[in-house]
Amino acid sequence: MTLLQSLPLTHFLKHYRLESFVRDCVAGIVVSIVMIPQCMGYALLAGMPAEYGLYCAILPTFLYALLGSSRCLSVGPAALISIILASSIAALNPQSDAQYIFYAVNISFLAGMFLLLMRLLRLGNLTNYISTPVISGFTSAAALTIMLSQLKHVLGVEIGAGLDFGETLRALIRSLVEVNWPTLSIGVGACLVLWYFKALFPALIKTFSLPTWLQQALGKSGPMVVVFGAAALVAVLQLDQTSGVAVLGNIPPGLPDLTAVWTGFSMDIELWKQLALPAFLIALMCFITSIAVGSSLASLRKERVNPNQELLALGIANLGAAVSGTFALAGSLSRSAVSHQAGAETPIASVISALCIILTLLVLTPLFYSLPLAVLGAIVIMSVFSMIDIAQVGRCWKLNRADAYSLLATFFAVLVFNIEIGICVGIILSIVLLVHRASHPHIAVVGRVGESAHFRNVERHDVVTDESIIAIRVDESIYFSNVQFIEDFILEQCSAHPHAEHVVLICSSVSFIDATAVDALEQLGEKLRETGITFHLAEVKGPVMDQLKRTEMIERLKPGQIFFTVDEAMRSLAVSKQNG
Repeated sequence: MTLLQSLPLTHFLKHYRLESFVRDCVAGIVVSIVMIPQCMGYALLAGMPAEYGLYCAILPTFLYALLGSSRCLSVGPAALISIILASSIAALNPQSDAQYIFYAVNISFLAGMFLLLMRLLRLGNLTNYISTPVISGFTSAAALTIMLSQLKHVLGVEIGAGLDFGETLRALIRSLVEVNWPTLSIGVGACLVLWYFKALFPALIKTFSLPTWLQQALGKSGPMVVVFGAAALVAVLQLDQTSGVAVLGNIPPGLPDLTAVWTGFSMDIELWKQLALPAFLIALMCFITSIAVGSSLASLRKERVNPNQELLALGIANLGAAVSGTFALAGSLSRSAVSHQAGAETPIASVISALCIILTLLVLTPLFYSLPLAVLGAIVIMSVFSMIDIAQVGRCWKLNRADAYSLLATFFAVLVFNIEIGICVGIILSIVLLVHRASHPHIAVVGRVGESAHFRNVERHDVVTDESIIAIRVDESIYFSNVQFIEDFILEQCSAHPHAEHVVLICSSVSFIDATAVDALEQLGEKLRETGITFHLAEVKGPVMDQLKRTEMIERLKPGQIFFTVDEAMRSLAVSKQNG
């Protein structure tokens, strides 16, 4: 197989037809309608000039389309990545716009390298170790931080960039006396129009006999409508001059000029040491959010994305962002959902979107001169509003309080401290919960159901027990982290049952046992014998039995036995008691 044949895009195009190309073209155009204003808004969120958001959606998009395993994932500027970037660079106190951009480019490069390193180490399943509640708590708090950071544009006030949630809130409160009312009117109006286009307008256009592709384009045209409508309003009324409405201003036409970014570029190890942590966190969040979006969309087609291939694609895409002289990126939930809904069949839809971005940079940039910053702020606010998942708190509270606590802890860590600390807190909590659950397996004392050969938890079912036999089921493999918990449980049950003569450890759910566990169980058998209790095993799986045969445990277990079933154990021990 050649390198070209191994590329995911080649697989997608294997049975490509003209109808598929038409659907991809329509989806690509529809996505670009959302993407163009969103990219500019996310660039401002990252503290970068608006055109850099458009640059971020060209070369990286082509690279991801070539290498990505998702049909519909739309990569480019993303709200979470942008706010982390702004916070991280602000902490470095850049002395000029050029230095700020230089830091952003280096972070893109390092994030890409971290993603490629994760691919080299085959860490595609890394996301399995970060719980959904932790991610939900982080994204909800980050969304609130993003929304709050954009209120300065909607209110028309000046506050510093890169502030955390509390600092931004205090700065906004102090600035309320300086609100620019025309700007506020434009911002609120833009939010209302965007809400209308999202909630009500799609149902309205369905009443007309329009082609499906046109309905989709019109239904997603809200951002473009507010962009061009507000720009025309400001230009005609000259609100930027008469009322102080802040506008986007001149966007350089054409593709990016990389001379200023890469002139004098060299490997600055000291700078990379400062940027390593934020770059790693950006790489991690890029992968987590992208794989979550890509997997959810792939499941709708009964397909799967390849996590390790995604690490490669996202890593190369971020390196492409660095080469383009712009900032780090990730998969976008809102744009990817639009791509799927618009009927995208392959990554060619993303290529079409990138071509639309190029056309915009070459031809349409003069139209954005009078675009109010309040409108871009409104677009960002409305884009991230759906990331706030209040229902998840109630759901976790009902299912598992520990998950709810971890969600809330991550949420408040982001708000009280900053996003970087919030990410670290979330990761640590995920690891702590994983370790805690692994070290505290579910254990149940079981009894016979009627006269049957079935045994169930005595706390959940009406069962028959024998006061001389304690049957205990462990619903987990036994290894160094949980064997002490299991031993303590067994000894507590023996203390609670003074007439017990036998303990049967049911191993039906035990698929693995390590050396530490074997030693601990041997010692437990000896402790029980000293108190007049015999230790037995039942329903030991073949692989575990093979492990035990390679040790001395079977001999040391005697006079304890290993029974094929729990029913056999209970009947045999009951008979021996009668004979004794």
